Amino acid sequence: MDLLGIFAKYWEPGKVKTRLAADIGHQQASQIYGGCLHIELERFGQIADRCLLVYSPPERREDFQAIAGSEWELQPQVQGDLGARMRAFFQSALDAGGHRVVLLGSDSPTLPVEFVEQAFTQLRQADVVLGPSRDGGYYLVGTAQRIPPIFDDIQWSSPQVWQQTLDRLNAAGIPVATLPGWYDVDHVEDLDRLEEELSGAASTSPAVENLLAVVRRARRSS
Repeated sequence: MDLLGIFAKYWEPGKVKTRLAADIGHQQASQIYGGCLHIELERFGQIADRCLLVYSPPERREDFQAIAGSEWELQPQVQGDLGARMRAFFQSALDAGGHRVVLLGSDSPTLPVEFVEQAFTQLRQADVVLGPSRDGGYYLVGTAQRIPPIFDDIQWSSPQVWQQTLDRLNAAGIPVATLPGWYDVDHVEDLDRLEEELSGAASTSPAVENLLAVVRRARRSS
């Protein structure tokens, strides 16, 4: 069974996209985060046999349910740092019968669908698949059959995440497949590319139009 998860936080101003907020303000940054998540849920909800929206905090379940749609099951994140929360997700997914499990972040709304499809394909041969992001981390991580030793003693939210993760895998002798690089929407400079990609999308989705309007307002105010 192929299982896809998206990790998401509630889009409360001041709690998400703080680096972006330094240039455009917390209100617009939170709107962009929520818009990115909404689009990802629309675009990736039919890729896997099961799709899980893994959300935080638990008391915001109804807010996430309102945008999740019928394709997504909701699952609250456990407590702990990012590594502990990801490890718990993968363990739960494998215990539930997932053979190939892929996890995405919530801030890459224009990520090509074929990258995620490719991740599941690569997990038929590799134990781990990673999608490198421009900031030195990864936008996607996937595992097959077992939990790799990549969720402890990592400097999360730093440019060292990618290299530290590869070092752990190499030391354990675990083969890893890599996807093409992509970007997270973390800085005001990313809004130029995001606007171009959203403008060129053939989709007539209201979620795309709403995010595009927010991005354009944010670029004018930055």
